[in-house]
Amino acid sequence: MDQAMMSFQPIGVISTPFRSLDECPRNIRKLDPPPLCRVRLDPPYVPGLLGIDGFSHLILLYWLHQARPARMVFTPHFADQERGVFATRSPSRPNPIGLAVVALEGIEGADTLLVRTLDCLDGTPLLDVKPYLPSVDCRPEASMGWLARPGAPPAGDQP
Repeated sequence: MDQAMMSFQPIGVISTPFRSLDECPRNIRKLDPPPLCRVRLDPPYVPGLLGIDGFSHLILLYWLHQARPARMVFTPHFADQERGVFATRSPSRPNPIGLAVVALEGIEGADTLLVRTLDCLDGTPLLDVKPYLPSVDCRPEASMGWLARPGAPPAGDQP
């Protein structure tokens, strides 16, 4: 496959209270409670929601359409030395694809998911929705690399 020909088609749009990059929190879990957000699917994709109501959490993939240009190496705001972009959760990436594990609070109408713990801008294009499966997606033995070292921010402060 010619990678230059790769493209994505949004399947919906995300509505959040965050209108600018400055308003978007670095760690949504610090907000108590996190705001309720809406994830509206375009009509052709609505049938794909069949059976989703039984899940407590979902994985959303979305296009960070207002992300700043990627820098391959930079010093994160809480770090004391440079890091590569792939060792961070910075939204400024070569392909600005966002990923969030969200709590499913309900379904509004036939086409809209009500979710919490989503930290993207209002109007963000939705790329995909997947059920979160603790048996597959949770890895308690995972390490946090340089973030686990002395002097690193507490787990709740990372980007």
